Parts: sequence; C-alpha cells; structure tokens
Amino acid sequence: MRSAQCLVCVLLTSLLLTLESIAQDVEPRRWTPIPLDTRVIGAGYAFTQGEVLFDPSLLAEDVKIQIHTVAFSYVHPLRIGKKFARLGILIPVNFEDWNGLLEGVPRSVKRSGLVDPRIRFSINLIGAPASNLKDLQQFYQENPTHTTLGFSLAIRLPLGQYDESKLINIGENRFMFRPQLGLEHRWGPWSYELTGSVFFYSENNEFFPDQRKVTDPIYAIQNHLIRRFKKGMWLAVDLGYGYGGESSLDTIPLADYRSNLVVGGSVGVRIDPRQAIKLVYFRKEALNSVGSDVNSFGLVWTMVLF
Repeated sequence: MRSAQCLVCVLLTSLLLTLESIAQDVEPRRWTPIPLDTRVIGAGYAFTQGEVLFDPSLLAEDVKIQIHTVAFSYVHPLRIGKKFARLGILIPVNFEDWNGLLEGVPRSVKRSGLVDPRIRFSINLIGAPASNLKDLQQFYQENPTHTTLGFSLAIRLPLGQYDESKLINIGENRFMFRPQLGLEHRWGPWSYELTGSVFFYSENNEFFPDQRKVTDPIYAIQNHLIRRFKKGMWLAVDLGYGYGGESSLDTIPLADYRSNLVVGGSVGVRIDPRQAIKLVYFRKEALNSVGSDVNSFGLVWTMVLF
C-alpha cells in the first residue's frame, strides 16, 4: 500500500509541476512603459490542451489535460524618482479536466476554482523616464533607437483552491517568488526583448498524504522579436526555455526536473484609443521524458482608464 501511495504522490507532483510550467508566462512587451496618467484593466481567456509525460518506470499512460482559464488583471503605473515602475495584479480561475490510465485503469479528475493570484512589481532602471502620454510620445520621436533595462519581482500568493485531502488541487498551498531581469532594445518599428527569470518556491507542509514537499528553483529565459505597425497594431514571435524544478517528498528526491521549450506568437490590435485585444498562441515541448506537450490559445482584452 505504501509503495502504491508513493507512486500516486510522484504522479501528482509531476502533474502539479506541469501546471507550473504551463503557468510560466511567455509575455512580450512587459518592459514597455505606460503613461503615468493611465490605468489598465484587462480580462482574458485561455484554452490549454495536450499530453502529460511521465517517467517510463511509472505506470501512467495517455494522460491528457484540458484547461480553461479566465483571468482578470489591473496595472497601475508608478514614478520612483524619475524612473518608470508599475504594479500589476493577476487573478485567474481554472476549469480543469484530467484523463488517463493509472496502472492500466482509466482515471479522470475535474477541478474548478481560483488559481493562486499573482502580484508583480517592476521598475525600469534604464530607458524612458516616467512621464505622461504626450512626453512619452516625444521621447520615442527623439529616441527612435534606445535600450531599456528592467527588474521585476512577482509573488504568487497561496490563496487558490486547495484541499490537503485531495490528490489534485488548483492552488499550490505555497508562495512563489520570481525575480526577473529584462532588456529591451528598440530601433524604429522593431524591438527585441530578453528576460531571465528564477522561480523560487516555499515549502508545502500539507502535501498529500501528510507529507512535506520541497521544490528546487526553475530557471527560465525568454526572447521576443516584436514588429509595430500603424494604428496601434503589433506582432511578436516568442521563444522560451525553462529548466529545473526537481521536487522532494519528505527529503526523498523524485528526479522529476524539467527541460521545456516554448515557442509561440502573439498579435495585438487596437480597437479604439482606449481598448485593444491580443491573440496568443504557444506550444510547449518537453525535451526529456518527463513533462508535457501542450498547445495554448488565448484572447486578452484591455482598456485604458484615464
């Protein structure tokens, strides 16, 4: 019984880390400043589906996932000295469907509820000064070629749906801290962005069944090539890579580290001076025998509040 129970825990850890990998957002234009005299609200929908891959020694096969995500966001620009900064809040809700074979027996799980919300603070150390819309447009006209260097810290709060008596949960029951360092080089209508991230996780002392879960950091890098067009339209091609995240249960390492490649693209279209929509697609591929191969499609609406 104990060995079967450990097997299920290993499988669960893999599932949760797969969700974490999906949640590693590949986001272009994150270092682009917004005017101080604006606020931005947003709502979005994403659909993710694909296959979860396990170590061949584990008796889990044909595991498929479908995840519907609805998210709400708010971004507030700030001035720190002469530097531009922003504070962002993201609140997602998931509707999940997991299906597969465990030891040859069909199993399925459905979950729905609040995902751990995220708060992110960022500051541009080099680049356009914090200013209103008119002054920001003037800066771009006078500096068609310039470089921005930024730092951010995102914190994921353990407020999502979690029940220690259940194997699969939407929430993680632990904090996640993600420092980032990013560079954006802009020339004319083109931009290139390079961002490095590290995901640090606190312990989960209520992991099923009455175990302590510890996860090593995940290291990630993402690249974006962006082309801007007239009337507020832009197009981005995205490439990301992540590695790490080995977990331990009660000090026993699980050798479940990840190596993932993410490729995708996004396009933004302005509807009117205050509203815009963004279409997103990315494909995540596991580069080793443990991980997930998934496709994600998303639609995001944003509105500027003056």
